[in-house]
Amino acid sequence: MATTQVKIHAEDLSKVPAALERIPEPTILVIFGASGDLTKRKLLPALFHLEQVNLLPKEFAIVGVARRTLGDEFAADMREGVVEFGDAAKDDPRLDAFIRKVHYFAMNFDDPAGYIGLDAELDRIAKEAGIGGNRLFYLATAPDYFTEIVENLGAHGMATPESGTVHVVIEKPFGHDLDSAKELNRRVNAVFEEKQVFRIDHYLGKETVQNILVFRFGNGIFEPIWNRNYIDNVQITAAETLGVEGRGPFYEKAGALRDVVQNHVMELLSFVAMEPPVSFEAESVRREKLKAWQAIPAIPIKHAVRGQYGPGKVDGVMVKGYREEDRVSPESGTETFAAVRLEIDNWRWAGVPFYLRAGKRLKKRATEISIQFKQPPLMLFNRSLHGGPCQEIEPNVITMRIQPDEGISLRFGAKVPSTQNISICPVNMDFDYSSAFGKSSANGYERLLLDAMLGDQTLFAHRDGVETTWALYTPILEAWAAKTPDVFPNYFAGSWGPDCAEHMMEQENRAWRKL
Repeated sequence: MATTQVKIHAEDLSKVPAALERIPEPTILVIFGASGDLTKRKLLPALFHLEQVNLLPKEFAIVGVARRTLGDEFAADMREGVVEFGDAAKDDPRLDAFIRKVHYFAMNFDDPAGYIGLDAELDRIAKEAGIGGNRLFYLATAPDYFTEIVENLGAHGMATPESGTVHVVIEKPFGHDLDSAKELNRRVNAVFEEKQVFRIDHYLGKETVQNILVFRFGNGIFEPIWNRNYIDNVQITAAETLGVEGRGPFYEKAGALRDVVQNHVMELLSFVAMEPPVSFEAESVRREKLKAWQAIPAIPIKHAVRGQYGPGKVDGVMVKGYREEDRVSPESGTETFAAVRLEIDNWRWAGVPFYLRAGKRLKKRATEISIQFKQPPLMLFNRSLHGGPCQEIEPNVITMRIQPDEGISLRFGAKVPSTQNISICPVNMDFDYSSAFGKSSANGYERLLLDAMLGDQTLFAHRDGVETTWALYTPILEAWAAKTPDVFPNYFAGSWGPDCAEHMMEQENRAWRKL
C-alpha cells in the first residue's frame, strides 16, 4: 500500500531567540591549490555567504596560492564563481568590496624561496589591512603536497608566529590506509600542535548532520528508545548518480570504501551511535565519537561486498561503464560500490546491525540515515475483528535525509477510515528543511570555515578518530587488493548496486530501504 505523507511545519521563527554572533578575529585565509575547482565552487561562495550575514571580520583577506601565474585573473575568476555557484547577484555592492579582499600569489609548493616570498606578502597585506598575525592555511591541494606544504610552513616560521593564532585546514583523504594516515599525522603534528589542525569533512557542515545531535539530545521522546531494546537495525546510504567525472586517476587509487565509507559514512554513524556528551565542546563530542568507533569489532571480510558499474541508463540517459571512463584501466578492479555490515559492542547497541553502503552511478542521488524499529511483540492487527488477516504491518522508521532534500521523516501505521475491518496504512510525518526554513544557498562550508577561524574543532576530525576508522577498513582493503574481483562490472549504471549487496541483507531476512 502506498505511504501517505503528512507534512510538518516549523513553529513561528519570530519566536526563536537570535543566535549569538560568533565573529572571528581579523584573519588572513591562505588557500593552497586555489586554482582548483574547490575554491571557486565552494570556498569563495561560502565565504561570501558569511560576508552577507556579517560573520566575517572587517579586517579580512584571502590569498590564493597556486603554481600558475594568474595575477588579476584570479580575483575575476573567483567573482564569477561566487555569482555562478553562490547565487550572488552580479550587481551586489558587497560583492565588489568582498573581491577587493582577494589576492593571489604564484609559487611552486616544493620551492623554499616561494615560502619566503609568501611570508613577506602576508606581512604586507596584514599591515595594509590592519589584520595582525592571525593566519588560516587551507590545503586544497592533492594529498601528495600536504606534508611538503606543512613542513615548509614550519621550516620558515609560519606555523608559530610571534603574535596571533595559526590554524591549518586539511582536506580529505587523510591517508589511504592506516600506516599512511599515521605517517601523515606524525609529520603534521611535528609542525603543528593538534589544537591547530582542522581535518575537514564537508558532510559535517550540512545542517541535517548537525541536527542529528539536536534531534537525539534536544528532544525527550527519542533518546529513551535509541537503543538495542527498540531498534532492529540502522542503515546508512550515500548514493550518487554521477560517475567519476573526469577524475579517473584519483578514483583508481581511491575507490568507494576509501572515498566515502571510511570518512563520510563513518562520521554519520558516530553521530547516530555516540553516547550523550557532557557538553557540545569539541573535546567532549570527539571523545564520545571515538568511543563509538572503538567499540566496533573487526569487520569480517564476508560482511564487506564490492561492486563496479557497467554501462546503463541514469535518469533516462545511456552512460558508459567505469572501465570505459577516461584514464581508467580497461581491466580495473577498483570498486565503485561498497557495502559493509558491522556491529557496535557496547551496552546501547549490542546485537544491532549497522548496514553501510556507498556507490556511484546508482539509481538516485541520496544520502540518508534510516533507523528501523522492532515490531511490537504481539501483532494484534494481524487478525481482524472478524478473524481474517490484515496486511502485514510495516515497521516504524525514522529517516534523516542528508542530501539532496534535507529533512527528517517518521513512518508509522495508521488506521484507514472504514466501518468494516481494520486496515493499516503506513504514513510519513515529514519535516523538510527548505519548506520550514526556506531554501538556502549555503553549501556546508560556511559553518566549517567559520569554526576554523574561531578555533572550534567540534565538527572536524581528530587524529585518533582517523586512525581508528582506518584500522577497521585497512584489512578489508588489503583483502580486496590481494584478490581480483571474479566478475567486474557486476551492476548496471542506474541500478541500486550489485546482487551481492542484496544477498548480504537477505541472509538476515532484511532488505535495503527503498529510497
